[in-house]
Amino acid sequence: MELIRGIHNLQSQHHGCVLTIGNFDGIHLGHQKVLEKVNKKARAMQLPSVVMTFEPQPMELFAKDKAPARLTRLRDKYELLREMQLDRLLCVNFNRRFADLSPDTFIRELLVDKLGVKFLVVGDDFCFGRQRQGNFAMLQAAGKQYGFEVVSTQSFRMEDTRVSSTAIRQALAENDLDACAAMLGRDYTISGRVAHGQKLARELGVPTANISLKRYVSPVNGVYAVHVHGIETSPLSGIASIGKKPTVNGTSEELEVHIFDFDGDLYGKQIEVALLHKLRDEQKFDSLQLLKQQIELDVEAARVWLQQLND
Repeated sequence: MELIRGIHNLQSQHHGCVLTIGNFDGIHLGHQKVLEKVNKKARAMQLPSVVMTFEPQPMELFAKDKAPARLTRLRDKYELLREMQLDRLLCVNFNRRFADLSPDTFIRELLVDKLGVKFLVVGDDFCFGRQRQGNFAMLQAAGKQYGFEVVSTQSFRMEDTRVSSTAIRQALAENDLDACAAMLGRDYTISGRVAHGQKLARELGVPTANISLKRYVSPVNGVYAVHVHGIETSPLSGIASIGKKPTVNGTSEELEVHIFDFDGDLYGKQIEVALLHKLRDEQKFDSLQLLKQQIELDVEAARVWLQQLND
């Protein structure tokens, strides 16, 4: 799958496509139904299937740190779309200048002149352009003018089930990982590259692989029994902590994962951590000794839970 980073990288060969636009946060089952049909339509029309998404997501520009926690980062989104065999992912830099485009400019210059869209799938509540003046009806009118068809994701999906990124965030907030997995069609995972940490966990007897979540605000927080993918052919069992490490006055969100009975070097490796069962919330301890004692209890609880899963 081709990744096009920014409108300025669109070339003449990118003209003509079946297009869908959205955040596609999580690539959940609802998204998957839409994307499968986008692909099918593209094959029937003998055109490339293209997904347009935004970085940052629009709410992250407008609402800053009050924006909903994101389920998937761009890299994860790319991998999931690639597995679905979409042809292209156009990642548009969502900045003030782009947000201030008139709806007519968005349609004429981007959709028609640059992308040459022939079939467009968007949510019927999709708004775009300056002050969100552009809407679904405007796109339909433009389609008649410029010669492309517009359908809504709901009608294109043709299903009653209401699966949404919001519902998945709610399930995660309620620690209902089974409901979350049912809506995603897979376990909820967090992925990233292992970096050097403070080595504190090693001193406490549980060496961890550290993944900085950077600007990414996690929709989950606490201690979990996990499976770790990307190291061996089969997933490895372990325990993960997600949060700011309040006992040592941490300030940024981090994922730390301890893999049971593993002693390899993971620095620089890209891993994926599947959250299977929440053990407890993150908490601040009065001393490192108390934290160490709790970690030992957490490890034992995670081992027992994962063993029962395998039985």
